[in-house]
Amino acid sequence: MKVITCNVNGIRSATTKGLWPWLSEQGADFICLQEVRAKLEHLPANAAEMSGYHSYFNLAAKPGYSGVALYAKRQPDHVTCALGLPILEDEGRYLQLDYAKLSVISAYFPSGSSNPARQSIKYDLLDHMALKLEQFRKVKREFILTGDLNIAHKEIDLKNWRGNKKNSGFLPLERAWMDMLLDRLGYVDAFRVVNQSPDQYTWWSNRGAAYEKNVGWRIDYQIVSPGLKHLVRKASIYQETRFSDHAPLSINYDLKSY
Repeated sequence: MKVITCNVNGIRSATTKGLWPWLSEQGADFICLQEVRAKLEHLPANAAEMSGYHSYFNLAAKPGYSGVALYAKRQPDHVTCALGLPILEDEGRYLQLDYAKLSVISAYFPSGSSNPARQSIKYDLLDHMALKLEQFRKVKREFILTGDLNIAHKEIDLKNWRGNKKNSGFLPLERAWMDMLLDRLGYVDAFRVVNQSPDQYTWWSNRGAAYEKNVGWRIDYQIVSPGLKHLVRKASIYQETRFSDHAPLSINYDLKSY
């Protein structure tokens, strides 16, 4: 089973850069997109209805903002768009597909870099998601949480970690949340199961030739419940074509039935 996640930073922009031909060649079982930034009626035709897939969206009420999508080869038993946090409910940040043995989630956590109020909202979401993910551990089903979490977990996960200790995305409380998720709750960073190398990033600033110099952050994840850890087989970050300021993260799992 192959799962791809990518923050497209505008689905219409990514479409002009060749996203759909590339995706159609991947044969993924699930394609999880974030920051769609479009209304349903403004989606490109291949985004609104991708051939061979069931298409699901949770788009923001505000035009040109946020929004997540999830494409699945198999129709799910249940679809959930409700995040359960009123202050972010209209921003289109959560989409969950449930099957008999598996749930796949496309999530887009807010950035707190714009102002302290947004950082406070980000902390509210982290608290909310901690409770949600704790409840998931009590369900007899495996989970794959994909998406742009806007947090670099460890020093290895961003190039200039020393200069970002006080910046949103690498703050102590954010990193502690990741510790809690991966330690106390037992979830697993699927990418690090098979790749422990440095300089593995999924996002680069558009300033200062960051992409060309590989001065990046790894803030896009596939976080899995512990039962899937031993099934992670391959992980790759695609950089040959740049569809947005984020790169697609693909992970293969030795899982045939879900």
